[in-house]
Parts: sequence; C-alpha cells; structure tokens
Amino acid sequence: MSSDRINLIRQEEKLYHDYCYDNYKLFEQGSWLYKPVTTILDLMAYFEEKDIIKVLDLGCGVGRNSIPIAQKLKVGSYVVCVDLLDTAVEKLRQYSNELNVQQIIVPYKEDIANFVIQPNEYDYIIAVLSLEHVDSRDTLEKVLLNMRNGTKVNGVNCVIVNSEVEEVDLETGAKMEAFMEVNISSAEMLSTLRQVYNGWEEILVLPKSLEYQITRKGKPVLLKTTAITFAVQKN
Repeated sequence: MSSDRINLIRQEEKLYHDYCYDNYKLFEQGSWLYKPVTTILDLMAYFEEKDIIKVLDLGCGVGRNSIPIAQKLKVGSYVVCVDLLDTAVEKLRQYSNELNVQQIIVPYKEDIANFVIQPNEYDYIIAVLSLEHVDSRDTLEKVLLNMRNGTKVNGVNCVIVNSEVEEVDLETGAKMEAFMEVNISSAEMLSTLRQVYNGWEEILVLPKSLEYQITRKGKPVLLKTTAITFAVQKN
C-alpha cells in the first residue's frame, strides 16, 4: 500500500475518532465508548493471585478498556497506554483524573509500531482494534512478536482485530475500497496469530461477523468485518 493511501486512511480515522471523542463521553450511552470489552475484563481473572500487575494497552483510545482495568488494580500496579492521537491521550488523562486512576494510568502518545516493549515486562497486553491500523503486514507481525516477547511467564495477550473488511456506499450500493491499512482474510489473520504465538495456550479464539453504519466524508457507509478475538497465555 502506498504512503499516500496510508496517510489518507489515517486522516480519515483521525477525523472519525476525534469526532467520537469530542461528541461522546466515556461510559455514557450512545456510542461504543459506553462500556469496555467484556472479554478484556474477564481475562483479569488470571491475575487474581497477584498483587502487582503490569498491563500494556496498545491503541488505548480514551481509556475504554484501560481505565476499568486500572480500577481493578492495587497500588504499585500500572497500565501503560499507547495511542497515536493527541485527542485520545488528552482525554485519557482527563478521564483518569476524573475517575481517580491517574496514578495507575501511564499514557504515551506514540505509534504502536514504534513503541518499545521491554522483554518480559508485562503480565497482560491488549490490542483492541488497533493492529489492523499499522502500515503493513510485516509491521503487524513485528508488533505481535514484540507483544509476545514483552510478556512474562503465565502472562496473557488478548488481540481483537478486524479482518475481511468491506465498505459499501449505502446511497449507491457500490462497494468501496476499505479504509484499513492491513486488510487480510480471517484465515490469514488467524494463521499469523497462531504462528507468532506458537506454543502458547489458547484461551479464546472467536471470529465474529459484524456490520454497522459509519460515515465517510458525510456519506452513510455500511462497514462489514470479521472481528477476531484471540486470547492466549504464555506457559
């Protein structure tokens, strides 16, 4: 994919997310910011016996998942939150203060592809609908390997990633080129995930077909995707 196309996609994603973050409040009904992903919080059960937990949220947004995680943690634990968008990091800081988890949330404004993950650093690493927005399939695999290498023994990684994305103009019915940097088949995505995490225990592997209406340049668009939830534990 050309750099011009990637820049166009990222500009469109920025417009979409900036609008959501400015017009919808975290944990209020009316948008996908209303509540965290259930699976992400359920997996915290793997760490109930630990006092100090280190978490990494790649593509954290305004804290939809990282803030509820932080609310479950004890003093001394932390959640490192990485996002490329200024608005996301600013709102994350705001919500962290409002919800009294500012001492646990550690925000970084950075491309997840460039964020340095130290080996064996984290108990729990999550990436929710962010990995498909890196600039290439090679970069996707690089980030996954960094996640794998950055996980402690008995640690958990949970990836939720789109695949087979299609966009349809609802006014004309015409199929559009999807605004997704890495858009591969579900089979290819699962193969990539299983190759990277070979030897880890699979906790949950769930492909789910979804479709919902979005807006592109003021026009209604139907987005179809197979979202894959992939949760694994390092033994």
